[in-house]
Amino acid sequence: MDLILNRALDGDDLSPAEALVLLQQKDRDRIASIQTVADQLRSLQTGNTVTYVINRNINFTNICEQHCNFCAFRRDEQDTGAFWLDFAQILEKATDAVQQGATEICMQGGLNLKAKINGASLPYYLRLITTIKDTFPQLHLHAFSPQEIQFIAREDGLSFGYVIAALRDAGLGSMPGTAAEILDDSVRQIICPEKLNSATWLEIIETAHRLGIPTTSTMLCGHIETAEQQILHLEKIRNLQKIAVEKGYPARITEFILLPFVGQNAPPSLRKRVGRDQPILADILLLTAVSRIFLGNWIYHHQPSWVKLGIAGATEALKWGCNDIGGTLMEEHITTMAGAVGGSYQSVADLQKAINSLGRSYQQRDTIYQLLGISDGWVAPLFQKLGS
Repeated sequence: MDLILNRALDGDDLSPAEALVLLQQKDRDRIASIQTVADQLRSLQTGNTVTYVINRNINFTNICEQHCNFCAFRRDEQDTGAFWLDFAQILEKATDAVQQGATEICMQGGLNLKAKINGASLPYYLRLITTIKDTFPQLHLHAFSPQEIQFIAREDGLSFGYVIAALRDAGLGSMPGTAAEILDDSVRQIICPEKLNSATWLEIIETAHRLGIPTTSTMLCGHIETAEQQILHLEKIRNLQKIAVEKGYPARITEFILLPFVGQNAPPSLRKRVGRDQPILADILLLTAVSRIFLGNWIYHHQPSWVKLGIAGATEALKWGCNDIGGTLMEEHITTMAGAVGGSYQSVADLQKAINSLGRSYQQRDTIYQLLGISDGWVAPLFQKLGS
């Protein structure tokens, strides 16, 4: 194991087999060594300042045609608790976000078959964008997962590229890399059988990069997947970033986020199979460290989910390879409805206090990791290696 960690410190990319060796460690001293190396790489790759973003989450509907086995958010139209915001409500939430200093709106929703204008899906999603951007052109709109892109394309008989280009031209700034779950179709057939498959998710993210739309990347972890499947997922994410670099795409993955499974209010079948309601922090921290070691040469910014881990757990993850603590969110529904303990909002002061507790400095950033308050902006020192 020491040889593997030394190779990582020398700047080498680890093989999936080497990463799996790290992830399968049980000895406390060895795990401590993995943490130390992940933290050293974090410092080398992104520095010692912890970043955060002031953003607001807008889930515009929870009415969804799909029935993912981990999801406590979706509803049928007639169900108690179903909602579908109108455009005036969306603008009201965006206005409130601006008044609180937000630079970003993160917007996703269920796959609502009635969300159409003149019988077509794309015009509805374009209207979601222009409702915000026409009034607040300065806001960065981080919206619409690959699943939503696939849904729009399917409903309107359009290509993924056409949909993404239309959204980009209307004002979309970047796309969340959610709906990835685990990029192994044998797992997807159990936890989200109606969702797009792994190849389609990867195709849509690559198309976004080719068309100049940055994305994030995520992993839904800690449910029924194996360590081997976790590493396979990381390998696919790393390869996706390599493709963007090697082909000279104008955009690429900006960050990696682990999304631990929260099962408290999940559908009973998966909840029973997993056998617990909340994430196991020790497991998530080890995976956080291995993710930094495996991905860090290609994806510099790693973020924990304070919604899923709580602010204390997210703060601890900053010692295991994460360099960003995420956003204020202001209003989070999807994970909160699943029974997460982290809440749906963290103030700027809350985030700064958490960072300060580690003796590290903090800095506000925008969605694509330009530091705010610095005239010439900021990128991680290794960005030049990737040709940015």
